[in-house]
Formats: sequence, C-alpha cells, structure tokens
Amino acid sequence: MHEHLPALAAKIAAVLSDKPEYFVTQPAELRILRGMSEADIRTFAASHGWSVVRRLGGRQIEFYNDASMRALSNPESVRDSG
Repeated sequence: MHEHLPALAAKIAAVLSDKPEYFVTQPAELRILRGMSEADIRTFAASHGWSVVRRLGGRQIEFYNDASMRALSNPESVRDSG
C-alpha cells in the first residue's frame, strides 16, 4: 500500500465524522488512490466502515459512511434490542 494512505484515511475519517460524504478533490489524494486497484480501494474503504463510489469515469472518487459495513466489522457496537 501507499505510504501516505494512513494520512488520507485520517483525513477522510475526520471529514466523515462531520459530513455524510467526502469527495476526493486534491490532486495528491487522487494520485494515491489512482495508484491502487479498484479491489484495493474497496478493501480500504470497507476496512474503515465506508463505501466508495467512482464517478465521471473514475476521475471523481467519493467516500460515504456505510452503517452496514460498520455493523459487520464491529459486532460489539450493535446492541441486542430484544
């Protein structure tokens, strides 16, 4: 993986803590993600509880909080309601 990926993950997490989506717009951030395969990007997003969407032929990348991914990755956080 790319050496700057942890910093990008921290930035995405910080934005998604306040907003429902993060649009990757910075050229340096786009370079990091373009250096990864589609499967690697999806794995990266899923490992953080996010979903990812590529638009405009892959030139625009968006990350969203994915509640279903969070529940699967952290079952202790889901409380039994019954």
